[in-house]
Amino acid sequence: MRHTAAKAFAAVAMTTAALATVAVPAMADPATGVTPAAQDIVGAGSDTTQALLNQFSVDYNASLGAGSTLPHLYSWDATGSATITPKSGATTITRPNGSGAGISALNANTSATLDFARSSRTRQATDPATDLFVAFAKDAVTWSAKSGGHAPANLTTQDLNDIYSCKVGKTNWSAFGGTAGTIKPYLPQLSSGTRSFFLTAIGNPTLGACVVSGPEENEGTDLALNDLDVIFPYSVGHWVGQANGHTTATDDKGNLTLRSINGVAPLTGTGTLNPAFANPTYGRVLYNVVRAGEWNASPATTQSTALHAIFGSAGYICSTAGKASITSYGYLNLAAGSCGSVI
Repeated sequence: MRHTAAKAFAAVAMTTAALATVAVPAMADPATGVTPAAQDIVGAGSDTTQALLNQFSVDYNASLGAGSTLPHLYSWDATGSATITPKSGATTITRPNGSGAGISALNANTSATLDFARSSRTRQATDPATDLFVAFAKDAVTWSAKSGGHAPANLTTQDLNDIYSCKVGKTNWSAFGGTAGTIKPYLPQLSSGTRSFFLTAIGNPTLGACVVSGPEENEGTDLALNDLDVIFPYSVGHWVGQANGHTTATDDKGNLTLRSINGVAPLTGTGTLNPAFANPTYGRVLYNVVRAGEWNASPATTQSTALHAIFGSAGYICSTAGKASITSYGYLNLAAGSCGSVI
């Protein structure tokens, strides 16, 4: 059977799954003093999934056992130093910040530099056919506003379109049932997958002059967002993960709270991602993007075997241990048979 070696490789991780629990602290970038080896599986890209991929890195590498010579998993954060050298012998590149930047970096380099890109968006028409999007979890995107601020609890899709169009008569929260205050619509930086997904979901409005771009996605600690009139798109799963304690000094929800769209709440009564909100409009699948030639290598190579052992349907991320981390970090697990599937 194709990729039998990958399944055997993954079995190494499965037999030591007890080592891979969500209690192990996640790291940001490879740990200080660690330089990924040339054969290691290394990625970059989306801010939305970086914390979870960091956790996968810690747990998967622990599952291989001390002294293992098998390829390890490493993931570079979206922000930090301006440039990174992803692995030993790699080209030094501008740190990819966002899904789009990660995919572009994957396509501009070889496996000597990057093996995968984290992506919170699906395939776009401009993506090369040689990019394979490997699914692993479900998320949703809603809008957020400051706790105690002027925004209402609910907006419709049309309301959101009007707000980000800066439509005349729709620039004050009082027009939407909120408290009087001039609306301040913010968007994440241009390469953000959350930005592109949110704008598509609300009908791709022509952005008005009142819209400000730039804050890092899913960082409620940004001082610009500490405003009574702000509105900012947010990953529901990432917010839940932050509420579950998966935070850093900057990667935190701060004072931002999630709000409803079309009368549907993004959170359940117990504070988890509401499956009903993760509908065809505001729900999205999360991916890791790999190169088709490396994923489908025949005969299998060390790299292709490792890629399947990590991202494949029988790999670590889709295992019981991997799914536990997905839940802890706020996301929904995919339906049976969907984790590890490729588009």
